[in-house]
Amino acid sequence: MIESGKKAKSAVTPGKRVQHGVCAVLINLVLIIFSASCIFPIIWMLYSSLKEKKVFNADIIGLPKNPTLINYIRILTNKDYHLAESMWNSVRTTGISIVAIVLFSFIVGYILARVRFKMNRALYVMFLMGMLIPIHSLLVPIYVVFRRCGMSNQWYTLLFPYIAFGLPMGIFLVEGFVRTIPVALEEAAAIDGSSFSYTLWHIIFPICKPILTTVAIIQIFGCWNEFSFALVLIKDVSLQTVPLALTQFKGQFASDYPKQMAAMLITMAPVVILYFAFSREIIKGMVAGAVKG
Repeated sequence: MIESGKKAKSAVTPGKRVQHGVCAVLINLVLIIFSASCIFPIIWMLYSSLKEKKVFNADIIGLPKNPTLINYIRILTNKDYHLAESMWNSVRTTGISIVAIVLFSFIVGYILARVRFKMNRALYVMFLMGMLIPIHSLLVPIYVVFRRCGMSNQWYTLLFPYIAFGLPMGIFLVEGFVRTIPVALEEAAAIDGSSFSYTLWHIIFPICKPILTTVAIIQIFGCWNEFSFALVLIKDVSLQTVPLALTQFKGQFASDYPKQMAAMLITMAPVVILYFAFSREIIKGMVAGAVKG
């Protein structure tokens, strides 16, 4: 045993150690470059928003010599931009959509994972097909249907496409997570006299919180940043969401990029803070739901 241990140690030659060290340095270097390429645009937007338009046009990359908050002040004080109203519209639409997506994803995902019936797999595949349908291919049909039904250009208009396109991924993640929960847990609760509804909402639902948090955060980004349906279905300025409000800062012949970057940072702040606050829950949910039982 001692001789075999010595042979194993001697198998790692100095040349191999150098080779492993070089590989580790190269991998770390690639990761650093990749991280910098992701972080630099945010930093560039941040210090560019502190420039005036003339200074930005003269030097796009350079740091501001005289930083100013004038762009933020103009955006927040000028009522013509409707940024605060647009953010409220996005918060309302996103909030209602997320509650509905999480609720329906949990119920449907649980039924598909636990209840056995003839159309179980077919229904599951049908929901999964929703993730494969390109949104842009449905813009015209949805616009025609909504216009004929009188549902376009209303405060609730965007709720229907957001919920419909958010459910497939939510159901997929919840169904996979519920399969990892032992059925014996529900059987033990039933033996103790627990009703189905009590078991569902007081035992299974709390266990599913990690994956439901993951679903919520993913869909928050999708609903908050969605542009295509908002552009086609919303015409009234008072009903526009954040992505539509940002188009005001781009003119036909010229654009005020520092002001546009300031507006982008203001609208990005809520979702970025939310992501960092729940980043651990997202990772837990994705890892826990990745393996099906």
